[in-house]
Amino acid sequence: MFGGGGGGLDPRKMQQMMKQMGIDVTEIDAEEVIIRTAEEDLVFESADVQRMDAQGQQTYQIVGEPDSRPRGEGGASAVSAGAGTESSTEASAGTEGGAEAGGATSDASGTGGAAEIPDTDVEIVAGRTSATEEEARDALAATDGDLAAAVERLE
Repeated sequence: MFGGGGGGLDPRKMQQMMKQMGIDVTEIDAEEVIIRTAEEDLVFESADVQRMDAQGQQTYQIVGEPDSRPRGEGGASAVSAGAGTESSTEASAGTEGGAEAGGATSDASGTGGAAEIPDTDVEIVAGRTSATEEEARDALAATDGDLAAAVERLE
């Protein structure tokens, strides 16, 4: 169907065809991707991520080798147990998932809320905004662990 022999399609030709069909592919510089299932979290670090926009639909392609981490008893207990990467997926899912972080709002004024925020999330926010780790942790606590909202708050 595509091209003649040779086992593959010329990348330039593929780009032209996709453009003609109204398909736009964007490379995303993702630091971490988490796929959460009922039994486990699949964590991709340093994965190649592409977003394809076609006919009003966005499709994401992830290329990489995931680390499998068992899920806790539930979303909130996984955060308090330190397995916590909930806030990483919330950043990609939008701000609606903020309630899933579990209890960080009630502890935000004390030191208890800060202890529940994973150090990796603090490092990501601090690195993206050039804020101190303490400022990043405070912003994450104020946004219920939502990475995107914390970065936006500090910029």
